[in-house]
Amino acid sequence: MKQIASWAGIAVVITFLLLPLVVIIPLSFTPTSFLSFPTGALSLRHYETLFTDPKWMGSAADSLIVATLSALVCTLLSVAMASGLWLTNTRWAPVFITIALIPIVAPQVVSAMIIYYLEARLGILDSYAGLVVGHCVVALPYAVIAMLVAFSRLSRSLERASRSLGAGTWTTLWRVLLPNVKSGIFGAAFLSFVISWDEVAVTLFISGLNVMTLPKRIWDGLRFDINPVIASVSVVMILITTIALVAQATRKTKT
Repeated sequence: MKQIASWAGIAVVITFLLLPLVVIIPLSFTPTSFLSFPTGALSLRHYETLFTDPKWMGSAADSLIVATLSALVCTLLSVAMASGLWLTNTRWAPVFITIALIPIVAPQVVSAMIIYYLEARLGILDSYAGLVVGHCVVALPYAVIAMLVAFSRLSRSLERASRSLGAGTWTTLWRVLLPNVKSGIFGAAFLSFVISWDEVAVTLFISGLNVMTLPKRIWDGLRFDINPVIASVSVVMILITTIALVAQATRKTKT
């Protein structure tokens, strides 16, 4: 009886979480020019618009470029910080970690206003550089956490063994430590990419017409004209996410 109740609870939670995602699917097939459930024939017109409209495809390309660059920068910085703290083993590590994690606890609106002011002074608003900087501020703490966790699992004997064989700091880091934290590096890059791809609060402050990411275009579509293409974008993103999760699960099952 307890097992049945547990499975029932799990089913309720899953239904509660997935129902909004399922509801968006029929909306994407509406033949009308506004968001509504189809009452008769289904239409692929909004999917056609999504893949043929230069604005939507341009926004997808902008999101991909910004997210990729942000993931690269965040991964490099988080690896540098985590490896430096691990190698030096300084007593000031908690202070540095606290500083790095401040963007997590700071309200995003406050962070966005500060970033906007800084980038306005630097003249990089509404540019790839500006968006990458803004997204890195938001995503970097999560990448740092992933790398700190990865390095915390390493044994100090690895470094001692490498040193005893005559390896220097860079050789130890490159050939001994980093190969043992590959999962952490992948996790940091993945988290940074996803956070950047999905970031909208900071983007609303620092982007305009030159660089418009997909979340910002979706936001504008919801706010100004309730464009049904938004539903099509959502379905495509759900499909891509599902395929990625299934592929990841399959890989883990095989290994």
